[in-house]
Amino acid sequence: MNKQALVEKIIARLAEELALYSKAARATRAEATDEQSKAENKYDTRGLEASYLARGQSRQASEIGQAIHEFESLAIREFGPADPIGLGALVELQAKKERSFYFIGPRAGGTEIVHEKTEVLVITSQSPLGEQLVGKKQGDRLQIEIGGSRNTYRVATVS
Repeated sequence: MNKQALVEKIIARLAEELALYSKAARATRAEATDEQSKAENKYDTRGLEASYLARGQSRQASEIGQAIHEFESLAIREFGPADPIGLGALVELQAKKERSFYFIGPRAGGTEIVHEKTEVLVITSQSPLGEQLVGKKQGDRLQIEIGGSRNTYRVATVS
């Protein structure tokens, strides 16, 4: 799987999210400062609530912008079967007939990308799964608890 193209897709997805949050923050900020949002009495908090929402959306946009920067700065390297899993690794886990693909990224955990007809989930090394994977090698087995049930997975490939 072409990891450079995968990272470019992740950046494109994050750029879409950034545009969406930025647009929402601008619209909410405009609503918060609109003349019609002025409080009519001490219990009318529409303007205040809109300003809190705009601040949260702006903060999220800033986080996404930082994630884009970190992905753009990420050195793409290939991992061999004997290399321990680390930042930038594309990991295939296998349990019985189930296969899952994970990309260890610097940020933006939870971002899902379909790349080369395969769904890839971005995780960070700080996530519970990321903590278990970092340092493992191709062929290693690990126990993962998902939805209350514990399953054994094998690291099928690391690239």
